[in-house]
Amino acid sequence: MSRLQRVRVRMAKWDGSPHWTYETVVLGEDTHGLWLGSPVGTRFERPGASYAQSRPRLHLVGHDWCLPSFQEPGTPYEVYVDIATPPDLDGDELHSFDLDLDVVRGPSGRTWVDDEDEFAAHRLAMGYPPRVVATASETCERVRAAVEARLPPYDGTAARWMERLAQLPPVFGAPGSSSERWSGRWSGR
Repeated sequence: MSRLQRVRVRMAKWDGSPHWTYETVVLGEDTHGLWLGSPVGTRFERPGASYAQSRPRLHLVGHDWCLPSFQEPGTPYEVYVDIATPPDLDGDELHSFDLDLDVVRGPSGRTWVDDEDEFAAHRLAMGYPPRVVATASETCERVRAAVEARLPPYDGTAARWMERLAQLPPVFGAPGSSSERWSGRWSGR
């Protein structure tokens, strides 16, 4: 197998405090964006939490204010979309600010918005600008409707990428310290 291109995902909160950090591999690109995968065993870390995932996970990097991820059917969620600033891919690192809201589709097919309370609290505590609040809210509603209606890429498009990811061996350990504070230097903010 040829050498896989790795991308480290480094999410932060609006105030620059670190959020989730994890490694991915580039699987390919289609009309929806760049597909990244986290094989079994990939460590996900944030201050106060760390775990090695037991199932493969896909991540879709587009140009919208969200970062969708996909898991196999039968897991606690099949689709989980972080509402976030548009991702900035800078070499082998992807940066984005997590804006708290999440759109989730569970194994029963039920779709809901999670963490609305966090969004309400953080928009005040972290000083989200009105444009960010409006865009995050609009994106969340649009994404919720698309996930619920199973519109692309939430329609099973991820299956071919999941097959490719499932063929990869577990390749990652801990991504390193996620306790750094980001300066907000990347363009997503």
